[in-house]
Amino acid sequence: MGFYDFTLLDGKGNEVKTADFAGKVVMVVNTATGCGFTPHYAPIEALFEELHEKGLEILDIPCNQFGAQTPGSDDEVHEFCTLHYNTTFPQMHKSDVNGENELPLYTWLKEQKGFEGFGEGQQAEFMNAHLAKIDPDFQNNSDIKWNFTKFVIDREGNVVARFEPTADMDEVCAYVRELVG
Repeated sequence: MGFYDFTLLDGKGNEVKTADFAGKVVMVVNTATGCGFTPHYAPIEALFEELHEKGLEILDIPCNQFGAQTPGSDDEVHEFCTLHYNTTFPQMHKSDVNGENELPLYTWLKEQKGFEGFGEGQQAEFMNAHLAKIDPDFQNNSDIKWNFTKFVIDREGNVVARFEPTADMDEVCAYVRELVG
């Protein structure tokens, strides 16, 4: 099983095959409309506008598993994103990224790149403290920890990076720019 073997549903219920992204750099990100990290939509959209023609794709997968911060329907999520962040990249159906109903794509992504920590700084300290209350063993599993975790897949379908939501978006964008070339 590899990246190009999955099928997702977009926000309108249409099938999206990851095989359609062969030869492209792909960022897969679980998103939320009411999260402290929601402003990540702005640099993600800017990156998409800058690099889409050079082979970057974004797979936006809204998820309501973290603090119930994506309560709306697929249409409501899409309306929020286009109204507030002018997003133009494809948005998938709101889905689970952890647990028994998680998307098979996320099962695979987490097998490829596990959790390596939140890094340093105030946001990282906050996330560590917050998650320790929810799951004292959170550092020892590959589950998605919060909204806006980003996986980057290279042009050959390999997961080459996992960025937690606390990662500096300038660093994330620089990494993707380098990969797209």
